[in-house]
Amino acid sequence: MDFPWLPDSNVRYRDRCFWDSRYREVGAAPAEWFGGLSCFREQLEAELRPGDRILVLGCGNSALSADLFQLGYTDVTSIDYSPVCIAGMRARYAQCQGLQWVVMDARDLAFADGTFDVVLEKGTLDSMMVAETDPWNVSPETTALLDQVLKEVSRVLRPGGRFISITFAQPHFRKRHYAQPAYGWSLRHSTYGTDFHYFLYVMCKGQELSPADLALGRRLHELPCPACPPSFLQASDSEDYLSAIEL
Repeated sequence: MDFPWLPDSNVRYRDRCFWDSRYREVGAAPAEWFGGLSCFREQLEAELRPGDRILVLGCGNSALSADLFQLGYTDVTSIDYSPVCIAGMRARYAQCQGLQWVVMDARDLAFADGTFDVVLEKGTLDSMMVAETDPWNVSPETTALLDQVLKEVSRVLRPGGRFISITFAQPHFRKRHYAQPAYGWSLRHSTYGTDFHYFLYVMCKGQELSPADLALGRRLHELPCPACPPSFLQASDSEDYLSAIEL
């Protein structure tokens, strides 16, 4: 299948101009990274409560926010740093009065402390890591970028609130970034999918990390290992998330 809007390099997934151009071409018709809500509904709804105030980071043109609205979660704010995306989503779902669509950067959330019961992201953090070629040794720049976002997520969560991250990143790669005491949350995960497994991480603010997760988190700050196994992101850039897109 031909996807003419795919970038010529994975690094462009971090470029807002790429996303603006993409959304001008494809509009707000739903496209899902790592599957639609039906793929992980059971795991997600186990973490949600009626009346939760939900923030969706990097919503893109996913139908996730609208699907949550249809299930009765009517207080959903969705942000994306592409104004083209937000304009399209606002128009497409204008009939869903509880949905809010806001142009915003996840690194600098314009919300008061403790605003949300749930912060949810699906593939947004993955798009911030596309320049990395060695998952064992993430660059200081990308580590700092993720830390900036995660600090903001923790800040806007109320005590007892949950941060839910949906990704293809395996625990031995991703948990190190989430298992930082400064965020003030616990950490657990589940999986979904058949042929290919995806991961749903849940962090609960106000609960403590386990000793094992604390130890894992400390490894993020160790010096890089000089001999590393082959990367799962090959230099050819041919492995560009195509298998993770559901159109």
